[in-house]
Amino acid sequence: MHAFEAGREERRDFSIAYALLRITLGINIALHGITRITAGQGTFVAELTRQFQATVLPHFAVQIFGYVLPWAEAIIGLLVLFGTITQAALIAGALLMAVLTFGTALRQDWNVAGLQLIYAVVYFLLIAGRRYNWLSLDRLLSSRPHR
Repeated sequence: MHAFEAGREERRDFSIAYALLRITLGINIALHGITRITAGQGTFVAELTRQFQATVLPHFAVQIFGYVLPWAEAIIGLLVLFGTITQAALIAGALLMAVLTFGTALRQDWNVAGLQLIYAVVYFLLIAGRRYNWLSLDRLLSSRPHR
């Protein structure tokens, strides 16, 4: 096997691995939002406001965030899942994770903060490796001839 062919095969393997990680994260984040929306946002918001009672965050701010969060998760997750406007979706997801980590740290829930750090690492890997985002709608739409 020539070095050129080995490089192409390695790039293909990285592209497949990237797509599988991106798709898995997209499913995870999208379903966070979709299940919260379909279960009734009022239930989610009530639980969220209860969890933040002992923090400095105002009740109204937690409520507003509780109504926005599931929609943000669903939209970001679906964009990541399908690889559509991937860079912007990944950056939005990473920023959302930073906001969630801030709130979790205020509640001093270090187990959840640790899980959120794992999500932050996955977002980092996907942003840093975006050149391997070959199996995506972004790639498909960019390779179509323009009229």
